Amino acid sequence: MHPNKQLPCIVAIESSCDDTSVAVLKRGKILANVTAQQHIHKLYGGVVPELASRNHEKNIINTFEGAMKQAKITIDEVDAFAFTQGPGLLGALLVGTSFTKSLAMALNKPLIAVNHLQAHVAALYIDNPKPSFPFMCLLVSGGHTQILLVKDYFDFTVVGSTLDDAAGEAFDKIGKMLNLPYPAGPVIDKFAQLGNKNAFTFTTSKVPNFDFSFSGFKTQILYFLKKENAHTEDFISKNIHDLCASVQNHIVNYLLQQVIAAIKSHPIKGLAIVGGVSANSELREAFKTLATNKKLELMIPALEYCTDNAAMIAQAAFYKYQKLDFADLSITAQARF
Repeated sequence: MHPNKQLPCIVAIESSCDDTSVAVLKRGKILANVTAQQHIHKLYGGVVPELASRNHEKNIINTFEGAMKQAKITIDEVDAFAFTQGPGLLGALLVGTSFTKSLAMALNKPLIAVNHLQAHVAALYIDNPKPSFPFMCLLVSGGHTQILLVKDYFDFTVVGSTLDDAAGEAFDKIGKMLNLPYPAGPVIDKFAQLGNKNAFTFTTSKVPNFDFSFSGFKTQILYFLKKENAHTEDFISKNIHDLCASVQNHIVNYLLQQVIAAIKSHPIKGLAIVGGVSANSELREAFKTLATNKKLELMIPALEYCTDNAAMIAQAAFYKYQKLDFADLSITAQARF
């Protein structure tokens, strides 16, 4: 039941939000990372949990079969099955949890439960399996914004965290105010490259230590747009590129400000960003400059491993497999940790 192989074949399933993803890791390499996206949420300007759960049910078998075919492996070659236990949307998580547990039980294979946030950090190790510890990592996504001091593969200390909304959530909600489609982050990034990032300036919420707060910034944008729209017809459409550039610049500078403060208080060897917002071009460039100035090793996942994906679940599961850290079949999903 618990073979102690150094290079196992692991099939991993990720279903924490609106993307159904299945990956295959064999001999330490990702052979497949297949993701089915749910475009229906664009109609509502955000993820609808019930629709997400239903679509996971529709997509999971085809996604699983697609990953197995892409990896060119048979079910008999699999040594263990891994899944995202949480955090995430409970209904969505339960689809992946139930599917993975069924496979493990039917085939009498080990089951590996993976924390979604730890998996985002594990995405760094897909192309860099032996990083220099300790390093400071900014985990920044639609649901989470944290500064982590990473001492080992599973030894983290939360140095700073958002007190309310996440950075990715701020991008999406401000994007909605700017009449941009969901998800707004990539659109804002694209439009920002055509605008003046100094066109409009905004203030930053004062929070203790290395934490973040984005709710006040969203409110500030809301009232700013109401005021400008009252004086200028079609203000948003006429200034959309400058608005996107200014909003993005503010968020990136705020994230950078807190990370720099955290670096000063903790001796580290490297710097990293993970999560969906780590795909943002301005943030990536800012971190490259910071790492160069501080003479730190920089780690950023490939773009395909930034957003929610099963490859990062498989990579985290790989290290848990080495420790024989397997889950009992009685385990279930957890929306929060």
